[in-house]
Amino acid sequence: MYNIILFNPQIPPNTGNIVRLCANTGSKLHLIKPLGFEIDEKSYRRAGLDYHSHSILTLHEDLNTCIKKLRSKNIYAISKFGKISYNDNKFNEGDAILFGSETKGLPKDILNGFQEKNKLFIPMIKNSRSLNLSNAVSIVLFEAWKQNNFINSEPFNGK
Repeated sequence: MYNIILFNPQIPPNTGNIVRLCANTGSKLHLIKPLGFEIDEKSYRRAGLDYHSHSILTLHEDLNTCIKKLRSKNIYAISKFGKISYNDNKFNEGDAILFGSETKGLPKDILNGFQEKNKLFIPMIKNSRSLNLSNAVSIVLFEAWKQNNFINSEPFNGK
């Protein structure tokens, strides 16, 4: 459905939560090395529950390798330096959405490689620094999915 790319994620529970999010939305998760944790770290595994068995996760040595393998038509970078709000963008199935690390965001050289129309931001109140990474991914991923009528979803049955 969508490709979520995390550039050098640092906090294991955030990434574990994103594993679970991707599994429940039919999305793929791509992690760009180096990671700030080991994939077998307990807090990462606990946050992702039993969703690690799903084939949704791919590790990549660098961003360029990831992008070449994905061949997504659209790749969006989420950054506080974006000029377009994520909800003003039209997402399509197969789009890739790139997020920076929790501690540093996306490096300038990577962000500068994107056209302005592909740099998106999440609105926040004045003087706010950042959102939690797993929350930011949730916000943008659910907007993209909503725009495409929650394709492949099933109603929650309360069980």
